[in-house]
Amino acid sequence: MKQLMITDRYLLLGHILSTVFGLAGLLIVLPNPEIIVGLPPIGQTLFQWSVAGGGAIYIIFGALAVFLYGIRNFGIFTTLAFMLPSVFLSLSSELLGTSTGFPFGDYTYLSGLGYKIAGLVPFTIPLSWFYMGFVCYLLARCGLQVNSSSSWMRHVGAIAIGAILLTAWDLVLDPAMSQASFPFWLFQEEGSFFGMPYRNLMGWFGTGAIYMTVAALFWGKKTILLSRQQLNLPLIIYLVNFAFGATITVICLDSRFLLPTGLSILLGVVPAIIFWWISEANKLRLTNS
Repeated sequence: MKQLMITDRYLLLGHILSTVFGLAGLLIVLPNPEIIVGLPPIGQTLFQWSVAGGGAIYIIFGALAVFLYGIRNFGIFTTLAFMLPSVFLSLSSELLGTSTGFPFGDYTYLSGLGYKIAGLVPFTIPLSWFYMGFVCYLLARCGLQVNSSSSWMRHVGAIAIGAILLTAWDLVLDPAMSQASFPFWLFQEEGSFFGMPYRNLMGWFGTGAIYMTVAALFWGKKTILLSRQQLNLPLIIYLVNFAFGATITVICLDSRFLLPTGLSILLGVVPAIIFWWISEANKLRLTNS
């Protein structure tokens, strides 16, 4: 178990560093081609590799870190009970979306996120749905103190809030990834909500809620008692991924996008921190009851 913890921390560090490296590449290097020209041959080769696979690497690190975190804290069954529905249901939703425009709108993935399944959806996209959905649902479930004696309404509330946290992240992710100078996907229509169609947000909420519901059914009334320290990794993962999208959105796009960034903070970052903070009191209350 100690070895898993050490590995998990290295994977989290890799996720953070690859995110920072990706931001530096998108915000500093690519807009200034003279930097690339001035690199030695090996530096140019490494940069080409990073452009080709850098977007996939930070997602893989994040997925592996969350997967090991789940195994370490909840066991393989509970972790897979969330991972498998999230991966397969989100992939189905993405394949449907890129083929028909439902439920996210008419969009297409470009290069930079790895091999595309069926030529449509990068294999890393379902992995990002998994690890971000897992941390969102876990923060919501711990924050609402869902346990073996909780009512069905509390279970539904954890799913709804988890899906809201996930959708709040998209408020900064989608503008950053589709409207900045170096996009990773493109909408084929001009959406009414800062370039995004409103149904994209409904698609995010609906997809997240569906696979969180399936996972919650597998988890049943399992009581999860986690302290603040035990929830550090989920919170860090959420904040790092928010910061990635928000930094690109604020720096690369115009001041109008401060509104969705503010909404992302209000609906995502603030509740996530609150749930992390009160988890300690919830654990002590349940332990002493």
